[in-house]
Amino acid sequence: MGGSDPDGFPHDGEGPVRDVHTDTFQMDVCAVSAEQFAEFVSATGYITDAERFEWSFVFASAVQPNAVGSIIEGSVPQSPWWLAVKGANWRNPEGRGSDWRDKPDHPVVHVSWNDAVAFAKAVGKRLPTEAEWEKAARGGLVNQRFPWGNDLEPGGKHRCNIWQGDFPAENLGTDGYLTTAPVRAYEPNGYGLYNVIGNVWEWCLDGWSVDWHRSQTDATRLDPRGPDNEMAKVIRGGSYLCHSSYCNRYRLSARSFNTPDSSAGNTGFRCAC
Repeated sequence: MGGSDPDGFPHDGEGPVRDVHTDTFQMDVCAVSAEQFAEFVSATGYITDAERFEWSFVFASAVQPNAVGSIIEGSVPQSPWWLAVKGANWRNPEGRGSDWRDKPDHPVVHVSWNDAVAFAKAVGKRLPTEAEWEKAARGGLVNQRFPWGNDLEPGGKHRCNIWQGDFPAENLGTDGYLTTAPVRAYEPNGYGLYNVIGNVWEWCLDGWSVDWHRSQTDATRLDPRGPDNEMAKVIRGGSYLCHSSYCNRYRLSARSFNTPDSSAGNTGFRCAC
């Protein structure tokens, strides 16, 4: 696990590179789709955190024109491209006037860690640990930056859904998508998993820490479950908004976090068991 990429973020706790054992597990081939999440909601009546809060974060250029009047002013001063939009949730991913049914095979978004845990429990699964996520995402490769090797675009071919162009002003969409892509877009990795980097961030079971894993103990090396942190949970894989000039966290060793009740238009999940 881990990496020491020269363009990495050491303060995120990407390193050290270390040997980690995981017990046998299974991982979903794809992120949970909007259609799958709709079936879960239909069966259980579940209400997501974004629906209860009545807003969620949407990337500025993705906001539905009908929802422009629903933007909450001054939502993220440090990142003006993120807008808090009233009515944005998994049903209306770009705000009021948008509909998940337009992209049923895309990953469900605007789901919090709490929502992901609820879905996983309902279908008899769970979220993957961070160690499981990275092992599965690597697809059998060792010390590589991406699920297919070290070249981001081998042979000039796009292998994941990330930002192309000048972030955040212009997305050229040369990979075929301006926002999310279908859950089975692009080629799978060596274990048959699709879109483990780019497209949407994926929630992991673990609490966040930048140094917990640095200690060489059984807890951190033998099927680790991460530290106790109810205030911040790990997300992995990057999203369609990642770009080398701003957030190149589409590398396999990259990691980040969010609060368990947070949601956005670039965050989803897949399950394990």
